[in-house]
Amino acid sequence: MVRRRAGLILLIAVLGCAVSVLVALERPHLYRATEVIQVVQPKVAGELARSTVEGSAAQRLQSIEQRVMARDSVLEVVEIFGLYADFPAMTPSEKVDALRESASIKLTAAAGNGHDGAVSILTVTAEMPTPEQASQIAHEFARRTIALSRDTRLEKARETLAFFTAREETLREQVERVEDQMTAFRRDNDLALPGTLNFRRDEIAGINQELLTIARDRIRIERTAEQARQTQRQATADRILADTNAQIATLDAQARLLEARKAELESSIETSPQTDRQISAFESQLERLRAELGVASARRTEAEVGYRLETQGQGEQLTVIEPAMAPDYPFTPSRKKMVMAGGFASLLAALGIALALEVLNPVMRTAAHMERDLGIKPVVAVPRLRTRRYRRGLLARIFRRAPRRGVGDTPLF
Repeated sequence: MVRRRAGLILLIAVLGCAVSVLVALERPHLYRATEVIQVVQPKVAGELARSTVEGSAAQRLQSIEQRVMARDSVLEVVEIFGLYADFPAMTPSEKVDALRESASIKLTAAAGNGHDGAVSILTVTAEMPTPEQASQIAHEFARRTIALSRDTRLEKARETLAFFTAREETLREQVERVEDQMTAFRRDNDLALPGTLNFRRDEIAGINQELLTIARDRIRIERTAEQARQTQRQATADRILADTNAQIATLDAQARLLEARKAELESSIETSPQTDRQISAFESQLERLRAELGVASARRTEAEVGYRLETQGQGEQLTVIEPAMAPDYPFTPSRKKMVMAGGFASLLAALGIALALEVLNPVMRTAAHMERDLGIKPVVAVPRLRTRRYRRGLLARIFRRAPRRGVGDTPLF
């Protein structure tokens, strides 16, 4: 079969080898460069100084990866390094897609902490036609990732500090405004201030004590005058009575003065139900605002500490532990191996086609074929006779092919 189909087999093998050579030449070599970034944990423990940049590290780094691989960022990298300059027909979108397929950022979860979104390693890989481009692109994307991570954390810490600072100032202004409204309301309604209310009540208690003392002295003086009237002479009794009347008048004047002061104090602390409700509303509002102010002040302090951690480089950081180096060899298959594999496949395909043609054209070529297929043993086989001298060609000499014997070598019997 090989000798009969040698021409076809050789033609298919040669064409296959030619196609393999063309495919190998058209397929460029690609070089792969990798830069490894380590996620360094904060230098200060969270229990001592809590960072304001909370949330899952995996989600935060995935967001950074999306921003690094955004269209504008990728086009900027293409322009900086002049990528795909040999393909002027490529559109910006095609360039973006090509670079996205050539560069990638892979996150590796931390050992034992992958369930909580902790990330320990970032691997930036670039596959480019030249070793220099591969290392440059990997380094550029790694640099952008580190810078964007640092800027993102710093911006978030700054925004958090600015928010709580503004919140604290707003609450302070609200507290001062409510206090001013409360003071104006007390002044308009002639009410004692909260600081003087207890003092006035203490003063009223003191006045009541003095009035009680005056009442006791009055009773004592009246008893003395009554005893003098009963036991003393009329002249002595009149003189004592005059003295007691003067003392009683003095006590009465003091009592009236104290009663007036007491009435004034009581009127200053007495309020109507509407006034009490308004004062209670002011006090409740002040209590709520002061509680919120305390929380905002504590949060502002924590945000300030977190901002200082980020500005001083004490928070979470990305550090390059393995820079991208120019690779020595391409990672794509060797062209020689591709040509050899294509040639071997072409030879197998040629043999397969030759075998298929033999199966599709089952000709009895020898007496053994006839006896096997028909069960008849031929008596004699007459070969085909040529009038001219048969000259074997080069292929026949290579494959040691004998002269053709008649069409089908049909045996005669």
